[in-house]
Amino acid sequence: MTARIERLVTSGQFRLDGGTWDVDNNVWIVGDDHEAIVIDAAHDADAIAEAVGDRRLTAIVCTHAHNDHIDAAPALAERTGATIWLHHDDLPLWKQTHPDRDPDAWLLDGQVIEAAGADLTVLHTPGHAPGAVCLYDPGLATVFTGDTLFQGGPGATGRSYSHFPTIIDSIRDRLLTLPPDTEVLTGHGEGTTIGAEAPHLQEWIARGH
Repeated sequence: MTARIERLVTSGQFRLDGGTWDVDNNVWIVGDDHEAIVIDAAHDADAIAEAVGDRRLTAIVCTHAHNDHIDAAPALAERTGATIWLHHDDLPLWKQTHPDRDPDAWLLDGQVIEAAGADLTVLHTPGHAPGAVCLYDPGLATVFTGDTLFQGGPGATGRSYSHFPTIIDSIRDRLLTLPPDTEVLTGHGEGTTIGAEAPHLQEWIARGH
């Protein structure tokens, strides 16, 4: 059975460098009727648990460790027994939100996270954050980009732990190489495709260094 993708939007606050911003986050649930994983447990563990329902939640995969993408992860893991996955390079950011609770496992570039009918390949795409990852499933023709790539351009790089030339390299080398019809499902806002973003991303790349 092919996995299906469900989107839940939760609302809360993003905090970094002394600032606070109201944000809406996309929480992605990938799986079938029996098993699922959550990509980015944002803001509301109760709402996410309700959306998962009686399915077995096997993993909570964090695209990066900004607080608005991980704040509900420990509570959701406690309720469900799911494993929290994060790239090790984002541990300093994680510790700003959860100083007393480490992730359970470390994401590695190239590893595959399996969920009912889905095989999500981890692509390490630093720039927005040092340990930012995207998750690509060729069978679903979909890449979950977190805050690395949005409709209209790269994720923000104006705050601590971020770097504009690095995110441009990540997008050029890891995302623009994917098939043009690949759906791009983002951490905030509406999705797009690799093909739709490619033309103006070339302009970003030209000024990226």
